[in-house]
Amino acid sequence: MSTVTQLISVAEAQRLVLERAKRLDTERVPVERAAGRVLAEEASSLVDLPPFASSAMDGFAVRAEDAGAGARLPVVARIAAGSPADRELAAGEAMAISTGGSVPDGADSVIPLELVDDSGDSIEIREPVHAGANVRERGSDVRTGDVVLEPGIRLGPAQVGALAAAGVHEVQCAKRPRVGILVTGSELKQPGEPLGPGEIYESNGLLLATALQLAGAVPAQLGAVGDDSDELERAMERALLGFDMLVTSGGASVGPHDLVRETQAGLRVEEVFWGVAVKPGKPVAFGTRRDHLVFNLPGNPVSVLVTFELFVRPAVNALLGLPEPEPAFRRGALAAPMRRNAERDQYIRARSRPEGDEVVLEPIAGQESHMIARAGRADALIEVKAGPGELAAGAPVRYLAI
Repeated sequence: MSTVTQLISVAEAQRLVLERAKRLDTERVPVERAAGRVLAEEASSLVDLPPFASSAMDGFAVRAEDAGAGARLPVVARIAAGSPADRELAAGEAMAISTGGSVPDGADSVIPLELVDDSGDSIEIREPVHAGANVRERGSDVRTGDVVLEPGIRLGPAQVGALAAAGVHEVQCAKRPRVGILVTGSELKQPGEPLGPGEIYESNGLLLATALQLAGAVPAQLGAVGDDSDELERAMERALLGFDMLVTSGGASVGPHDLVRETQAGLRVEEVFWGVAVKPGKPVAFGTRRDHLVFNLPGNPVSVLVTFELFVRPAVNALLGLPEPEPAFRRGALAAPMRRNAERDQYIRARSRPEGDEVVLEPIAGQESHMIARAGRADALIEVKAGPGELAAGAPVRYLAI
């Protein structure tokens, strides 16, 4: 396998990934388990919402023509939410009503409690109301058969609430991608085990599992594989058979123990690219085997964090059916000058803070790709495009929230 490669741009790498990441098949999902899922079909209301004319506040249902200032009306019924009146309102009458209660036939308005003097069996009106006041008309939110949500929407609290209110109990969603995570390196130990000479704790698997789960995928950590080609081949073959996507960490560069790319080539993985003009994360690779996506991320944990956000998350978004799967950049301003890299786009870990209408981004100390503990203090990745010179303090930049 060649050890010389022409680096491609971040944008080109993202294009090549998204060309091959197609939405997965769909499945029916109960609305109570749909949080975070992506809607694959229109969801329409099964009812008028509200399903009846209802009161917007506590007060008295009246006819506006009877409710002039100084009028005294007998209170002939009291209506609670879920307990409608058993007859219509006649002329010259009032019915006490709670918020959400069904406005009786014959009434055209609700006068608030604070605008009447209530003596128990009658009310005296201090200020008049107009027809329609404080009444939520039937279907004023949505009508039966109207579309509540369009496909491609990720379902959060407001969306799930809207579906439930509209009587929708199941929705058609894209399946969540199943992702195998395989980390490589004979030096890796699990947290809690004692470290021997030259050993380090394995963190990339948990980093990736957490990121994938929050992105909407179903991750599975397949453990750490030593620098042994036969062991690696067996682990990768199982992973390629069992998951929609395989993400590896480590072993994808050009050293004598970097066996991942050679091993997967023998397993008929077609390499689409290797090497991107990005810092950190240059030796990232991407390939496919049939419909399975394969990402080979570097071994340094900050490189894993950056390449996940730039390439893996967009692939997950596309598999879920999001209409705009690309990274969601925001706008901010640099808090301090930042030297540019002449050849590679950089992604700088930073803390964000609001200043007036602007978000200011303060790079953290320690930007080396192994410094994951320092990266734990960051909540943003600043994009610094390749080029000469430096960006001045206050310069406008794009950033990703992490």
